[in-house]
Amino acid sequence: MTTGWSREEVFAALRGCLLRVRVLTEGAFVVDVVAEPYGMLVVFRWRKDPNTYAVEVAFPTEPRNSVIGEPMTSPDEWAADVGYRLAEELATGLVRRGRRTVRDGYVVLGVRDAPDPWPAGFYVSDVPLISLRRGFRLARRRTVVPVAASEAGSWLAEAGMDVTVPRRLVAENRLVCWLQAYADNERGEPFVGQAAASWEDAPRTTARLELAHVQPGVPPQVRAALVRVVIHEAAEAGALRVVTALDVPELHELGFRPLDGGGLALHTTVAEPPSTPGG
Repeated sequence: MTTGWSREEVFAALRGCLLRVRVLTEGAFVVDVVAEPYGMLVVFRWRKDPNTYAVEVAFPTEPRNSVIGEPMTSPDEWAADVGYRLAEELATGLVRRGRRTVRDGYVVLGVRDAPDPWPAGFYVSDVPLISLRRGFRLARRRTVVPVAASEAGSWLAEAGMDVTVPRRLVAENRLVCWLQAYADNERGEPFVGQAAASWEDAPRTTARLELAHVQPGVPPQVRAALVRVVIHEAAEAGALRVVTALDVPELHELGFRPLDGGGLALHTTVAEPPSTPGG
């Protein structure tokens, strides 16, 4: 190493820094920092997701501050910068966009060269279930209010899509997520698809994919992107599996498998948790 820092110093600094902080960003809780022959693994849990995730961190050679580019003078300074960069990656969707490799009971996320989460020219987002309304007395003051179930997703209905099921789930308080797909342009139109999932059981460990629709002429990859985001949303809310009565080719490609009683299912846990000493 050209830094003059030993690997032991670097490991101790990173482990001490991140375990002291613990919460990198909202939803990301550091579990451990593990030394490997050629680097380190930052191990963390994400929201209520049943998987344990990890990100590889290489030993530094010529460490520079990721914001201003200045050389860093100590392992502790470098460790704090690593924590800052990881927090930024996680806050901007690393768990959803990163390449995944299952290793030693962890889902290791690749930070670089991640595939696009949806096809070029399209975008997927939540259907807003709240609105901002300006108060009468204070013109500059806005209030966040829930959208009535009967009005939610009205723009999707205007685009010719059936919003009956997701509106019912909103009214019944069983909605896991409701997503919309639309053209990635300045107007964010036209709307080209939607997907929705519900809670199947009272403990909320099983989600049901109720709807996965794209308009005629829209590439099937858009529907696959919608379902992929549903899986992420369900896992982050604590679902251990996603079931569905739908049967479209994209589901099989995403890992859904037939159930004995009919329908399809996908387990959100993709790695067995690592064993602990004496466990």
